[in-house]
Amino acid sequence: MASNVNPTVRRRRLGQELRKLREAKNMTAEQVAERLLVSQSKISRLENGRRSISQRDVRDLCGVYEVEDERMVDSLMQMAKDSRQQGWWHAFGDIPYSVYIGLETDAASLRVYESLIVPGLLQTREYAQAVIEGMWPEATPNEIDKRIQIRVKRQDRLSDPVNPLRFWAVIDEALLRRIVGNPQIMADQLRHLAELSEKPHVTLQVLPYDVGAHPGMYGKFAILEFQEAMDASVVYLEGVTSDLYLEKAMDVQSYAVMYEHLRAKALSAEQSREFILNVADELKTD
Repeated sequence: MASNVNPTVRRRRLGQELRKLREAKNMTAEQVAERLLVSQSKISRLENGRRSISQRDVRDLCGVYEVEDERMVDSLMQMAKDSRQQGWWHAFGDIPYSVYIGLETDAASLRVYESLIVPGLLQTREYAQAVIEGMWPEATPNEIDKRIQIRVKRQDRLSDPVNPLRFWAVIDEALLRRIVGNPQIMADQLRHLAELSEKPHVTLQVLPYDVGAHPGMYGKFAILEFQEAMDASVVYLEGVTSDLYLEKAMDVQSYAVMYEHLRAKALSAEQSREFILNVADELKTD
């Protein structure tokens, strides 16, 4: 998807370039903020790509960093202009996790660990509706419908005939046992998981109860990796009111090692598929 880079990734790339310019001048974000009479948090958000950046911001920062190469300034300003274009998700209005969607849309691979909910990219429409209604009891029907539409649209990455997302999920047995919606919805969801796990670019492993304590008990997380070397991997931690994105190499490595431990403890892909179908059959029998 590198040929059609989305605005979220463009902002990340621009932020990385601006950070390099600041570090080359041996300046702190606080010093830059003082020069421009803005908050330090604004400089940080511009560098980590969490907010849109204007061409004026780029011009002012290049002035502080004494960038004399006009072609570089023009290139950075063009990146700023391109980064303000809208991705497909903007058609749905204000979305609290739009940054994540932008990263997911451009990711080459995604590794997730989930303990309580079927990963969004693997949810059936009926399961998604039941989850959303349960987690956001005050949501209006329109809000619920919007979230469902976005979730279904995100799943296009798994069915992309040219460049499908390489998806690896380690899921706890608990989410297979929790009946979301009703037994029929849950049984259909489990069979859907088994079906998706047969795709060559989707790997699904179950972490059964009998493994005991494991690293995933810290909570769910996702690791996004990208095709272009310039786009650093990201660890995504979802919160109730805000999300956390970890991009430092040491942090990403720590979660990558944790993920390998989870994979080692989990059932194989074949064993997991059989396990999931057995749980689905139990629901049907009940």
